Amino acid sequence: MAGRIEDYALIGDMQTAALVCRDGTVDWLCLPRFDSHAIFAGLLGTEEHGFWRLGPAHASDQEPPTAARRSYRGDSLVLESEWDTQRGTVRVTDFMPPRDGAPQLIRIVEGVSGRVPMRSALRMRFSYGRVVPWVHKHDGRTVAVAGPDSVWFDTSAETYGKSLTTYADFTVAPGDRIAFTISWQPSHKEPPPLPEPEQSLEATEDFWREWVDHCTYHGPYREAVIRSLITLKALTYAPTGGIVAAPTTSLPEDIGGVRNWDYRYTWLRDAAITLSSLLRTGYREEARAWREWLLRAVAGDPENLQIMYGIAGERELGEAELDWLPGYENSGPVRVGNGAAHQLQLDVYGEVTEALHLAHMTGLARNDYASLLQLKLIRYLEGHWQEPDEGIWEVRGPRRHFVHSKVMAWVAVDRTIKLIESGDADGPLERWKELRDDIHRDVCEKGYDKERNTFTQSYGSKELDASLLLIPQMGFLPPDDKRVIGTIEAIQRELSTPDGFILRYPTEGGNAGVDGLPGDEGAFLACSFWMADDLAMIGRVDEARKLFEKLLSLRNDLGLLAEEWDPHLQRQVGNFPQAFSHVPLIDTALRLTASGAYGG
Repeated sequence: MAGRIEDYALIGDMQTAALVCRDGTVDWLCLPRFDSHAIFAGLLGTEEHGFWRLGPAHASDQEPPTAARRSYRGDSLVLESEWDTQRGTVRVTDFMPPRDGAPQLIRIVEGVSGRVPMRSALRMRFSYGRVVPWVHKHDGRTVAVAGPDSVWFDTSAETYGKSLTTYADFTVAPGDRIAFTISWQPSHKEPPPLPEPEQSLEATEDFWREWVDHCTYHGPYREAVIRSLITLKALTYAPTGGIVAAPTTSLPEDIGGVRNWDYRYTWLRDAAITLSSLLRTGYREEARAWREWLLRAVAGDPENLQIMYGIAGERELGEAELDWLPGYENSGPVRVGNGAAHQLQLDVYGEVTEALHLAHMTGLARNDYASLLQLKLIRYLEGHWQEPDEGIWEVRGPRRHFVHSKVMAWVAVDRTIKLIESGDADGPLERWKELRDDIHRDVCEKGYDKERNTFTQSYGSKELDASLLLIPQMGFLPPDDKRVIGTIEAIQRELSTPDGFILRYPTEGGNAGVDGLPGDEGAFLACSFWMADDLAMIGRVDEARKLFEKLLSLRNDLGLLAEEWDPHLQRQVGNFPQAFSHVPLIDTALRLTASGAYGG
């Protein structure tokens, strides 16, 4: 059985990623890309669906021991796990070198004290655990082949096969270092080069050290910010600049429920806010790469803008269910692809325009097509902003006039007006100023409940929605506006868990609500960070700091966050690690630092 979501560590090479559990098991790895088929899918099934365990040997009828300590080596994505056993202490270092050729996952076992018996158990299953590969020896190397894929396994330890699994039993003493590597290669090509684990380790550490050195944030929350930035960098597909929302699929928002989605794609919204955080902390190269990805993905057809694309800009992300996988803790179905790709979500136009605006304001070199794209997006919005849509949360119920969508349409127009006023674009300035005023007036008249002094989820609705917390952050209204304060306080009353964290919206106690789905979900971590931001903006800085530091305490021991927090089970839920949780962590840390609202 897979571990708890927070039991996992992330390692990756900025083209794909693996999740490593506390017991030394790699339960998730897709090769060669984030969105490729998994060769280890035990996370969503059982050991029969693929895993790689490396740790102290244990009796077959006992649970594998968990590491006594684990941490990333400095500011890097190199994971170190240590086990204390009756016979001594052993360390395993796991990492994926930034790619220059075949993708590799390298694991180095090091004896620390005593003599510790160890075991590596490698069970590769291609196509999300469905296909058993042909495993054989080739020039002394072990290779697994199935269809277009081959995975090469290299180690100096002696290996043997049993029950369709490749094992290595060995003992380590102080000073011993034994490396294990798997490398992916198209099956029709020549074998990948023999790995050089020690050189790769040094190069990987150097890469992360140099990358972190570019960070311009040096405030009191630097440790949390750096770890979040490293995580966001790890979720960036280096060849194209596309940013995945998470490296996993179908980790449930409701344990045992059906709210299970594939997040291994580039949501324009998630990528845009990620870009904003990277720009605010000094990372312009990532911003430039993402802008180029956006221009390629949207191409000459902004009228048919999708809310998400594949990591290379693919448009077709058809959704399917993998019925041979039972799902994480029997939370089915397991889905690949995402049927929400063709939804209408008007807020995306605002997020993309805001990201382009911020890139422009922070000095990113001008791109004429980026400005042209921005103008085309506004021309589309001009004729469509009054339509209902599926909104930020991708509801699978009927379309509505979501207030957040209208607010972000206003943002798109507002930022484009600023672009024209700066002299870097030409457009119908007066007409769009009128459009901006029309949208603002429409929201304030139709999306505001005067009796309760709060904006609502959608026009004519009494429900609240945590996305309303972005109204002051986007500049739609000033923080001291009574309607903003009323909305913040209403969300605190009606969408807060007993722990003080924030739900996205009501889920009707398990019945199909606004999102058209049965079941409940946990507190949405991004929304909880937004609340901390808003509290700081309206002057309640001590309350903001306390909420922020409480949110930091939800991170696992390695500083990672999933999408949500289940207040009943007191555990992380949803896809992991989640960009949409780490981005607002960075933003809130920056705001609190600027306000001086921090302890110590």
